[in-house]
Amino acid sequence: MECPEPDKVSVFEKSPWIRRSVAAAALLLAAAAEIFWNPAAGRLCLVPVVFVALYDGWRGGLAAAIAATLALLAVPADSAAGRAIDLLTLFGAGLLTGVLAGRERHMRKQYQALAEQLSTVYEKVQANFEGMKRAERLSAIGQLSAGLAHEIRNPLASISGAADILQRARQLEPKHARCLEIITKECRRLDGLLTNFLNFARPRPPRFQNVELVPVLDNVIGLANHAIRGKTVHLVKRVDPRVPPVECDPEQLEQVLLNLMINAIEASPEGETVYLSAGQNDGKVGIRVIDHGCGVAPADVDRLFDPFFTTKEHGTGLGLSVAHQIVRQMGGALMASRNPEGGMTFAVVLAPKQRRP
Repeated sequence: MECPEPDKVSVFEKSPWIRRSVAAAALLLAAAAEIFWNPAAGRLCLVPVVFVALYDGWRGGLAAAIAATLALLAVPADSAAGRAIDLLTLFGAGLLTGVLAGRERHMRKQYQALAEQLSTVYEKVQANFEGMKRAERLSAIGQLSAGLAHEIRNPLASISGAADILQRARQLEPKHARCLEIITKECRRLDGLLTNFLNFARPRPPRFQNVELVPVLDNVIGLANHAIRGKTVHLVKRVDPRVPPVECDPEQLEQVLLNLMINAIEASPEGETVYLSAGQNDGKVGIRVIDHGCGVAPADVDRLFDPFFTTKEHGTGLGLSVAHQIVRQMGGALMASRNPEGGMTFAVVLAPKQRRP
């Protein structure tokens, strides 16, 4: 739902001095026309009075009527009664037009404010609806993943064990030894993938502790340095000294942050910097991982936490899904956004204290 476009603003509405100058010129022309052309031309003063009242309200209309009265009083009138009627008409038109115009502007502002409120409520409802749909998808895929993982793990263990037995044979041709090596390697890779499936489907409940963030972030930086593997990427930690301790599971928080840091390192070009920062805002603690890599397409940002969605060539699409599950179990939120200057920012938002049932 989009907010209504603002009304086009005319030059008279933008600049009060222009409309007042135009109104003053019109009053002078009407007074001059009454003098040199027709005694009834003074009634044209009604036009600039109404014009000013439309933009400046009843106060502007009253001020314009007073100015018109002064202009007309400087001109001799044929009839005092006619002049009095003209002046009353000016004041009445200025006040009435100003009141009606002010009421219309007030109603228009109320309408725009209501439209903005409805737009905000609609966006929140849409976000909640998308969250519910995602939760349903995650639940269904989680149950399926858990069942498949258990069914596959048993025969996989048998294959791996049989390959180990065959590898112990002393007289193996090189090509057979190579085949057994590939089987063992791929079995280990599949076992790791099944472990990720199970972590996604049934992550262990968090063990809440009152945790200082600085040691946790130091551990994450240390582990991430080992994951760079010769790549020239600088890791910088920034922590607001006012950040309070957070009630969370430190092991799971390290797991999430390390996953985000490794993703940021892999996405960063040589010589770039990855930032790990922590701060506090609106009573919540936010931990951000910021990179300046290639980023993610705008259409894919909302899908980053969906299981099996990945932008990596050899990714499984479960890392961010597992991280999202873990953070949600700790009562927090994991969010992703594109940086204006390029790259991505992933933010883990946690409450300092958990709400107990």
